[in-house]
Amino acid sequence: MKIYTKTGDQGKTSLYGGTRVKKSNLRIDAYGTVDELNSYIGLVKDQLEDKIVIEDLLRIQNKLFALGAMLATPLDKEKLKDGSDRLKIEKIEETEIQFLESRMDTMNERLAPMTHFILPGGHTVVSFCHIARCVCRRAERITVELADTEEINAYVLIYLNRLSDYLFVLARKLTKDYKVTEIPWKG
Repeated sequence: MKIYTKTGDQGKTSLYGGTRVKKSNLRIDAYGTVDELNSYIGLVKDQLEDKIVIEDLLRIQNKLFALGAMLATPLDKEKLKDGSDRLKIEKIEETEIQFLESRMDTMNERLAPMTHFILPGGHTVVSFCHIARCVCRRAERITVELADTEEINAYVLIYLNRLSDYLFVLARKLTKDYKVTEIPWKG
C-alpha cells in the first residue's frame, strides 16, 4: 500500500464517512493536535523505566488514537446504513476517565501537597511531560471550539481535560522520582 494518495494535494482531506473538508477545518485541527499529543506522550514514555507508567502511557496512546478517530467521524456519520457502527473501536467512555482519576489519586498520595505554582523544568522528561500537557490543553481548546459548531461525543472533552490534569500530576511524580526540586513560580 502506498502512503501517498495525492488526494490532499489541493488542501482538502476526507473525514471518516467520506465528507471532504479543507485541511484547515477545526475538526482536522482537533484530531491533528491529538496526534501531536500522542507523539509527545510517546516521547515521554520512551524516557522512562517505570513499567507501570509505561503501560499507562501506552494505554493512553491507544485511547488517543480512538479519540482521534472519534473526532475524525462526524456524529451523523457514525452509523452505517444498516445501523452498525462505522467505528469498530472501543470509544472513550466513563471507564477511561475513571482510570485517569485513579492513577492521579495514586500518584498524589505519594506527593507533597502543592503550596505554589510550579514552573516546568528540572529534568528533560519532566519538561517533555509539561509540553505534552500544554499540547493536551490546546487539543482541548480546539475541541471546545469545534463543539460550538458541531456535535461531538461529550466524553472526548472530559477525557482531554482529565488527561491534561494527569500529565501535570505525572510531571510532579517524575520530578520526585528523578530527585529534582520543583521550581516554584516567584510572581
